[in-house]
Amino acid sequence: MAPPSTERSPVAVHVALGANLGDAAQTVRAALDALGRLPQTRLRRASSLYRTAPWEAQGPDFINAVAALDTRLTAPDLLAALQALELAAGRERPYLNAPRTLDLDLLTYGSGRIDSARLTVPHPRLWARAFVLVPLAEISPEAVPPSALAAVAGQAIERLGA
Repeated sequence: MAPPSTERSPVAVHVALGANLGDAAQTVRAALDALGRLPQTRLRRASSLYRTAPWEAQGPDFINAVAALDTRLTAPDLLAALQALELAAGRERPYLNAPRTLDLDLLTYGSGRIDSARLTVPHPRLWARAFVLVPLAEISPEAVPPSALAAVAGQAIERLGA
């Protein structure tokens, strides 16, 4: 008899991507590709790119997107991988909400809830931001109730295309 498998089942996750320094659109596209190359991870779907004004921040407009992934990584391991991608893209954190070359936020991790010193899932500001909810609704409409979209309808967001 074969020993029981220790391989984890894939978990459906959503990751928000944003950038507002350098060639932000190219950075977000490259990050989407990189997400699909993470170990034990598959990129299921990616939203269009969107342009938004900085939210509670300064600097140029952001380019945003949301990716749907299936991963066998644990949430802390996925967070570490996302932070490594940010660093590889030149991310610095000189002050809160500073302009950034790349920002990757873990929005959801299956139906799980995590509240630790390093990670909160679902993302604590998920429901307050059009730049997250609009692209999330594009790729996973079942994840975003119409009332949530209505609540952020006053926030300017421009779809740029794929």
